[in-house]
Amino acid sequence: MDIELVAVIVEEYDPAIRFFVDALGFDLVEDSPSLTNDGRPKRWVVVRPLGATTGILLARADGEEQAAAVGNQFAGRVGLFLRVDDFDAAYARMTAAGVEFVTEPRREPYGRLAVFLDIAGNRWDLLGPT
Repeated sequence: MDIELVAVIVEEYDPAIRFFVDALGFDLVEDSPSLTNDGRPKRWVVVRPLGATTGILLARADGEEQAAAVGNQFAGRVGLFLRVDDFDAAYARMTAAGVEFVTEPRREPYGRLAVFLDIAGNRWDLLGPT
């Protein structure tokens, strides 16, 4: 078994693609026209960290309930974890690209970490080796 995709609800596709590709360095795996369950147009947009098997489905909010969840998918907790081999390089590149970090880098028993916000406002851990 493998988790193929995790959905992140975003306001709009193109700014989300730019954030994940340009600021985080993800690959744009797919950007295809699609339809909602009731036949309205949407896009199927998947981004993925380089070399990873699990991707992020960027899902544009559809309706008030989904719009209310943008940036709060994990009720204010860290909900996604991005592991990198070179923490210092990733932190510097992301900071230079304008990624908002809400904590300073620190060491934990499981590695170095700093919490950042994605384009929607969801909290992520940037994780690196100790």
